[in-house]
Amino acid sequence: MIKIKQLLTALLLAFSASAYADEPSAFSATIASISNGVDSFFNDYTGWFVGAVFHSVPIGDANFPLIVGWLLLAAAIFTVYFGFVQFRRAGMAIDIVKGKYTDPNSKDEGEVSHFQALTTALSGTVGLGNIAGVGAALAIGGPGATFWMIVCGLLGMASKFCECTLGVKYRTVLPSGAISGGPMYYLSQGFAERGLGGVGKFLAVGFALMCILGSFGGGNMFQANQAHAMLTYAFDVPSEYGVITGVVMAALVFSVIVGGMPSIASVTEKIVPWMAVLYVGMALIVIGANIGQVGAAFSAIIDGAFTGAGVVGGFIGALIQGLKRATFSNEAGVGSAAIAHSAVKTKEPITEGLVSLLEPFIDTVVICTMTALVITIAGLNAGPFDGSGLTGVTLTAASFTETAEIFKYLLALAVILFAFSTMISWSYYGLKAWTYLFGEGSKTELAFKILFCFFVVVGATIQFGAVIDFSDAAIFAMSIFNIAGLYFLMPVVKKELNSFIARVYSGEIKRFD
Repeated sequence: MIKIKQLLTALLLAFSASAYADEPSAFSATIASISNGVDSFFNDYTGWFVGAVFHSVPIGDANFPLIVGWLLLAAAIFTVYFGFVQFRRAGMAIDIVKGKYTDPNSKDEGEVSHFQALTTALSGTVGLGNIAGVGAALAIGGPGATFWMIVCGLLGMASKFCECTLGVKYRTVLPSGAISGGPMYYLSQGFAERGLGGVGKFLAVGFALMCILGSFGGGNMFQANQAHAMLTYAFDVPSEYGVITGVVMAALVFSVIVGGMPSIASVTEKIVPWMAVLYVGMALIVIGANIGQVGAAFSAIIDGAFTGAGVVGGFIGALIQGLKRATFSNEAGVGSAAIAHSAVKTKEPITEGLVSLLEPFIDTVVICTMTALVITIAGLNAGPFDGSGLTGVTLTAASFTETAEIFKYLLALAVILFAFSTMISWSYYGLKAWTYLFGEGSKTELAFKILFCFFVVVGATIQFGAVIDFSDAAIFAMSIFNIAGLYFLMPVVKKELNSFIARVYSGEIKRFD
């Protein structure tokens, strides 16, 4: 491992020396100046937007972001409205992923399989939020935040089910056979069917604009930035050489996204399972090595969920941090995943809705909980929980390395894989929003892909705060337009669900075991 570290550092330094004639200090100063300029611009001109999206109301000693309540309330309503579909039909969802409801001789429209659609959407949600985000939640909300993350993840499964069913039902099949779908299409077409085309078009355009902005920021620049930060942490790569990381990652991203959804899906179906196995495997090793502390960790999680001992804001503080991290991590209700799921090969929209409800379970209930257990067992986030000590990715990394130093390097690999997979998925989300606004065509698509890769380099190069705040706000502003439409269109989904289940029970829809 030391040889690999030395080799990587030597290669980066050699490349950097030839790329920049100026001294590193001068180069660093230039990068810092650019970062500050960009950050100041966004802070001065978009601060109002960020403040509006993340507006909070005081509850006790804590502040509750209304956007979190918007997402959580929708998840609860969909859970009840669809008869707790995420629990009653989970087995059927797994069977659909396995292909047991797919006719091997069918010629259904679409570009990818159920499994490929699931892994593509998962690659967009299973990312740095599962590593850094959970660390931030537990640094402020204590172990009890974990319990509320799980609750929110379970409820969010119903939101994913609703939006992804609509994504397939209202998708557009292009002459080339490629698929365009997602909230832009079901908002415009679904509302038009009910004589409210103008309202639907407004919601669709608003969603598309926010999706493009979110894809450049949280789905791109933030991922590249954190990937380079992890290289700096694990391998001592100079932070000022982020441009090299950016160029390499941009080249890799472009080589995948230039081939469209089939190329993206073929990569994600290989990367996502392995990166999940790597990360969960690391967590299980840490848990196994500290098996005697697992009982105490679960006790701390349960006790902290309802008492919030040592947490700023007490019980409410733990609850808010847990809900906030879960909704920000699995993106249930945001609408992004519906874009990927729309490309599936099926003639039954409800099948992909059922497949999609597995995402929040994998993302939040499994992976986020694993991270929380590792942090709780390590005990590095001892109260009082005010976020003043280790937080975010540093808390998670330090918790893993408490068991073995090698985890620092394995975690760096996991972060890079998570960042890369998130970027290629969000490139597809942004592309479909882009073509919805500016029209389909090879030149239009190529322009977006080149622009997207340019921002990969920018993201890895500069440090920023307000830019990320803005892009996060754009991503969650997507949910404002999306959920408003879901409330209006959820009867369509319920009708599809009842029809599909009835045909399964009657034998009209067959299993292929």
